[in-house]
Amino acid sequence: MTSAAEWVIWNGSIGIVDSVRLGPVNDGAAGRRVSLAPPYDVVGPFSLDELETQGRIAFGACLVMSQQRWRQDQDELRIAARAARSALLDQLTRNQDDVAFRTILELPLQGSLTTSDIKTAFRRLAKSAHPDAGGSSELYRRISEARAALLARLD
Repeated sequence: MTSAAEWVIWNGSIGIVDSVRLGPVNDGAAGRRVSLAPPYDVVGPFSLDELETQGRIAFGACLVMSQQRWRQDQDELRIAARAARSALLDQLTRNQDDVAFRTILELPLQGSLTTSDIKTAFRRLAKSAHPDAGGSSELYRRISEARAALLARLD
């Protein structure tokens, strides 16, 4: 059951799927252990017995599995991986937005904020940013948006 054509490696975090070969099998007290052959030889060692029994085994961010198991599970794996990548991208975007909003309100770039911190920073800047106080409608709009976005993140 260990022929080269029977195994697939899947890394959902980066969306990579490839056919793989197994490297040499080492028999020991813990059973048969194997790593993948180059160029994936960093994956392993893992239990060949478990791989053959379960049809797949997790190693780090990768799944090594039989071709049959890949055919059965690929839709579910791809959907879950896409959702995880999307959530990570959303989180990164939110973090970048937080830095921009904190910068606009002249708040610390790190650490937690309270409602009071955000409102106090807004009021301080609004005194000079409002068009009636000699500021511009664009600047007032930007600090208002930053306040609203940061307050929404606290909910």
